Amino acid sequence: MRQRASLPSEAASLGESKTCIYHEATHTPAGDVQATPFLSACARVQGRLDPASLLSPNSQGSMHVAGRAVNAPLLTPPAFENRAVGSSWLGGKRRSPLQMLYDLDQGPRSALAEVHRQRRDLLRRACSHHTRRQRLLRPEDLRHVLVDDAHGLLYCYVPKVACTNWKRVLLALSGRGPGDPRAIPAHEAHAPGRLPSLADFSPAEVNRRLRAYLAFLFVREPFERLASAYRNKLQRPWGATFQRRFGTGIVRRLRPRPGPDALVRGHDVRFAEFLAYLLDPRTRRDGPFNEHWERAHALCHPCRLRYDVVGKFETLAEDAAFVLSLVGAPGLRFPEPPSRDQAAARDRAARLFRDISPFYQQRLYGLYRMDFLLFNYSAPSYLRLR
Repeated sequence: MRQRASLPSEAASLGESKTCIYHEATHTPAGDVQATPFLSACARVQGRLDPASLLSPNSQGSMHVAGRAVNAPLLTPPAFENRAVGSSWLGGKRRSPLQMLYDLDQGPRSALAEVHRQRRDLLRRACSHHTRRQRLLRPEDLRHVLVDDAHGLLYCYVPKVACTNWKRVLLALSGRGPGDPRAIPAHEAHAPGRLPSLADFSPAEVNRRLRAYLAFLFVREPFERLASAYRNKLQRPWGATFQRRFGTGIVRRLRPRPGPDALVRGHDVRFAEFLAYLLDPRTRRDGPFNEHWERAHALCHPCRLRYDVVGKFETLAEDAAFVLSLVGAPGLRFPEPPSRDQAAARDRAARLFRDISPFYQQRLYGLYRMDFLLFNYSAPSYLRLR
């Protein structure tokens, strides 16, 4: 079981940290890595540098990240900032989810507990092997990490990986919604401000939660997730908002002779056009990917934030039950997704990729390669990578 590093507090001694050079690793659309050095304060944890210990407040209330001050002050809603860290478990009345996991690791493990131990170890080894150079955490990097103070949970949500249902569950657990997660409409689960994010807190409050809370995320085979995002947001009739926001720009940029209807509605983006948009350097220059097709590692930073449970969409029911068992909520059931036919999802992705040239398949694999490596997914057999 790992020890958690704390972020330097205002009262931390300068002698407890050292100054060192880090390199920011940025992956180009072709999968290449470009490094930019910058100076930072850093701390050593168990013999290795832990970038999760690198956020510290300055005297003006802004946050120093990677040796620089974020100009805008931290946005800290009082309702979240003043909330006590933890509740009954912090006072010793019951064991926290993190303590429950620790207990499982100390005794004879169930088959499922052993699976999750192996996933943690695989992720740690993959991070060590593939991410020698990293940029440091910034406040906005914590935006996708949702907080349940009542139960001591940190959940990093990845769209298209049952995140709507996990938000429903967190709302039910925290008392911000009905006790039955299925009774919470999807639009309410996604409403801004319903669940606090780790980015809403000060560095000291972030530290407390990183040390004491169970952190978990759920991931999915990267290309099946990408295919799901394309179908849901750019192909289906209910994706009209996304089609106007993204589809019109894709058509305007990449289609030689777009029709007037497509330029207005963006409703008929082809999969090849969508992939060309992802691989176009101009897309990354315009800003980060939309969260629905952003890489999971870029949303959750698993090599800088240490996750206790790595759930998978492919084993959603079992992994969700495992997390809820650690929470101590046996009466709460994770909502069943509309469809759990993994073979059908794989076939849909294979059909979409069938007409994509090997050159662009290789480039796209390079773009999402870190998700395959970090979360132990094999390259799909339908890809022509050689």
